[in-house]
Amino acid sequence: QMQIVESGGGLVQTGGSLRLTCAASGSSISAYTMGWYRQAPGSRREFVASIADTGEISYRDSVKGRFTVSRDNAKNTLTLQMNNLKPEDTAVYSCNAKSNFLSYWGQGTQVTVSS
Repeated sequence: QMQIVESGGGLVQTGGSLRLTCAASGSSISAYTMGWYRQAPGSRREFVASIADTGEISYRDSVKGRFTVSRDNAKNTLTLQMNNLKPEDTAVYSCNAKSNFLSYWGQGTQVTVSS
């Protein structure tokens, strides 16, 4: 069983930066595809970025060039560096660990971007 805890959210002005961290425990993340998702009020959860166990990286189009996802298997962590933040990035950001048979979620961390 894997436990996931996100941190690093907060309030930032438009154009600012935040760095989110996802810390996993109870199981190694090395065999999992790790991803970030977000959910704004009144909206469905949406994919933000992911990094597979192979190192393959994917981003949603609206964050390309602004967000960078990385993983450290030795530290069992996933990171999302978010630059040039926009009000539309405001959401609860959640970390997901996914394998062929298992999927784990954290509770999420709030990111608010003021205009």
